[in-house]
Amino acid sequence: MDDPFDAGAGGILRQPKAVWATAGASVVAFMGIGLVDPILPSIAKGLDATAGQVSLLFTSYFLITAVAMLVTGFASSRIGGRKTLLLGLAFVVVFAGLAGTSNSVAELVGFRAGWGLGNALFVSTALAVIVGAAAGGSAAAILLYESALGLGMACGPLLGALLGNQSWRYPFFGTAFLMAVGFLCITAFLKEQPTPARKTSLLDPIKALGHGGLASAAVSAFFYNYTFFTVLAFTPFVLNMTPYKSGAVFFAWGVLLAVFSVLVAPRMQERFGSLKVLGSSLVLLAADVLVLGYGSHTTAVVCTILSGAFIGVNNTVYTELALGVSDAPRPVASAGYNFVRWFAAAAAPYFAPKIEEWSDIHIPFVVAAVTAVLGAVVVLVRRNALTHEAEESEPKHATEDGVTVFAN
Repeated sequence: MDDPFDAGAGGILRQPKAVWATAGASVVAFMGIGLVDPILPSIAKGLDATAGQVSLLFTSYFLITAVAMLVTGFASSRIGGRKTLLLGLAFVVVFAGLAGTSNSVAELVGFRAGWGLGNALFVSTALAVIVGAAAGGSAAAILLYESALGLGMACGPLLGALLGNQSWRYPFFGTAFLMAVGFLCITAFLKEQPTPARKTSLLDPIKALGHGGLASAAVSAFFYNYTFFTVLAFTPFVLNMTPYKSGAVFFAWGVLLAVFSVLVAPRMQERFGSLKVLGSSLVLLAADVLVLGYGSHTTAVVCTILSGAFIGVNNTVYTELALGVSDAPRPVASAGYNFVRWFAAAAAPYFAPKIEEWSDIHIPFVVAAVTAVLGAVVVLVRRNALTHEAEESEPKHATEDGVTVFAN
């Protein structure tokens, strides 16, 4: 088996400028997901808002992202990957910059929604572009993309902390600047790729969910994502740390996420099988979140960081299930899967603070633990539907017709 890290022709280190430009912009795009984590308390203080109101930054972002999953394939199959990337980047530059000028939570939530649309257009097309432009096949390209995802998730909280320690507005301006640089690099180095022969309709992803295996993967991922984004969006208020300390915690979390997603999960899958790894990881994540909710402050910090390992494993396995289990074209299957699961990413940041108001600070983590277990139960009950191609063939990471298969 060829080593994708080989510096020779086709290795991950010897790629065209277009691939590096897209991968670099992808890092910044994924940074935007966790960027606000360390500064959530600062935003609440600066705008005189509650934790529930500030958590809507995630809700608006991912609600738009979910709906946009029906649009991205429609757009990229008509205007091409390069134009879709640039359109997404332009949205992010504009709305991230506007977010930094907000004078109320309502304005910030609205601008964050526009940012989510841009990010969806970009990240849902970036993998297809990287694979299409990469040298030496898809293996190195996929690894480069996964590495960009992990690096972005790790560095987002760090950048948010470094800039946000001065003002909560600076991380938004910083993101707008970095994405503008990405826009210029892609404009300069990426040539337009041919549009696919078959155009994707808006309803194709919904129709793909009629497949039992894909629907099962999407429902399980929906429950899992509720747990994931309870950790990401609600925990900063529980830890109640300075931006620097909170950024350090979520940087360590992101490093574990990247390492376990790119390096550990594939080896575990090869040894134990995808479904066993996923079910076990979900149960361990549930236990970790439960201890996080009831432990001391130090325990909560440790469990927050440790959750990154389980989240990294889950992200990788869910991606392969979504792309391998359905007989629909990969981009269509991926869009349908993401359409379902991102609704949970929108729901968790909204409901977690509400549940705390209705009960106490521990119960949101109990709910998150239950949803992780429900995700594992779906995997167990629907294992026969999920087994088709998921463990018998190579992961379908590549693209069809030049359209994205983004599922992480």
